[in-house]
Amino acid sequence: MIRRVRLLLRLLAIQRVLVRHGLDEFISATHLLRPLRFVFLLSPASWRARRSDQPRGVRIREALQELGPVWVKFGQSVSTRQDLLPEDIGRELAKLQDQVPPFSADQALAAVELAYGKPANEVFASFEPEAMAAASIAQVHEARLPAGEEVVVKVLRPGVRQEIQRDLEVMYALAGLAERYWQESRRLRPVAVVGEFERTILNELDLMLEAANAAQLRRNWLGSKMIYVPEVYWDYCRERVMVIEHVHGIQISDMDGLRAAGTNFEQLAANGVEIFFTQVFRDNFFHADMHPGNIFVDVSDPDNPRYAAVDFGICGTLDDRDRRYLAGNLLAFFDQDYRQVAQLHVNSGWVPPETRVDELESAVRTVCEPILHKPLKDISFGQVLMRLLDVARRFEMEIQPQLILLQKTLVQVEGLGRDLYPELDIWETGRPVLKRWMAEQTGPQATAARIRKDLPDIRYTLQNLPTVARLLVDQVLEHNGKVHLPNPDVIRARERRQFLTVTGAALLIAGALLIGLDANPEWIGWATGTAGLVALLSGRP
Repeated sequence: MIRRVRLLLRLLAIQRVLVRHGLDEFISATHLLRPLRFVFLLSPASWRARRSDQPRGVRIREALQELGPVWVKFGQSVSTRQDLLPEDIGRELAKLQDQVPPFSADQALAAVELAYGKPANEVFASFEPEAMAAASIAQVHEARLPAGEEVVVKVLRPGVRQEIQRDLEVMYALAGLAERYWQESRRLRPVAVVGEFERTILNELDLMLEAANAAQLRRNWLGSKMIYVPEVYWDYCRERVMVIEHVHGIQISDMDGLRAAGTNFEQLAANGVEIFFTQVFRDNFFHADMHPGNIFVDVSDPDNPRYAAVDFGICGTLDDRDRRYLAGNLLAFFDQDYRQVAQLHVNSGWVPPETRVDELESAVRTVCEPILHKPLKDISFGQVLMRLLDVARRFEMEIQPQLILLQKTLVQVEGLGRDLYPELDIWETGRPVLKRWMAEQTGPQATAARIRKDLPDIRYTLQNLPTVARLLVDQVLEHNGKVHLPNPDVIRARERRQFLTVTGAALLIAGALLIGLDANPEWIGWATGTAGLVALLSGRP
């Protein structure tokens, strides 16, 4: 009962903020507590506070800021698609990326002292109490370490966890109502989607986790000429405070500054697409909050500009199965093999198993063919999105919550590419990366890597084979050479598995030895090891 009252009060508070900012038309369009709108319109307090005299973009931005971090995150995501928004709204929502009002210097200093157990001036050689930038979850301050390194100190907003958990309860309640009363909910899975969003945003509240994300990305891209990831100073990191290298560059949204520096926009845009596909498929670890406020450009060599990323609170991974199906779908799309796209959707379980592949193939072709090999400027992704949603609805395609973070990131990358170099062919730029990754997954090096990974299990199996064999012999002798088996088919299958396991292990080890001894010709070792691996896999129950 208490929880329901709390939820209702929060919904009323949301409604009041929307009305106070003069967003009546949005309330009416979404049916969000529409009847209560008139209660607030009749309140003198609402008359005095109404902001309908302001432009609608300003009113929307200020309402989202007042509602809190969850809503600001939503505005940030929407703002990356300026091509899908009215210009006035898009311009204002873009300010949510790096122009959120900061909390006070006193609060920042108190948070630093709480984290370290001593004042900021005893931890750092210098610390700027006024924030250099603020976002919905945290803000950053310039500082210098005792050894002289320039750093930024990221500090969580006071009370941010409570605000987020409060609004997550609202989102879960609305999602639960949708699943109960909305026919489309089985396919769209709103509760699962909210759960994925919850996992993502709560991860942002642990700055030690963000520091680990940054360290992993830096390791993946160390020495790269396309992107630079700053160094983490682990001795100064805490759950609510993180210290990281201060990177310098031009913010990617500062198009005038980039032009003045003579930036090669075509190269910059192409690098962005390659970085995205490489992070997803080579590394299986991608920066998933790539709005313009988090990306800078090093133009010390304008012909070969290099990205510099910040804010690593949201990073994504995929399981091997999803990654494989996704790569297969994209490559089939690049090759205009729409039947393969349809078949992969069926094989992956993303559509019901009774789906007719030929019908899905035709629907996918109708949507994809008009946009293939076109530059970004000639593609209306708004129309494409609506048509894909129609296809998804027609074939009862379920939302895949585990892919939402990736889809959001791809939308952000596409939006950045459109701003930087509208002539970019995003498909042809990403295709070589995918081809290279698929070749690496199926080639001899990949096979050798899998063998090395499975060697401990193989060694364990071989070590225990004598014991297992002795137990089997004892069992046979105990029953005068006979073993009672209720079903002959079962024992034949078991004997077959045992034979394949022993034979496969022997061939696998022989192949590994031949490879290690540089057998000539080289293919003998690979063939022997591959045959052993196939036998081992065939012998698994």
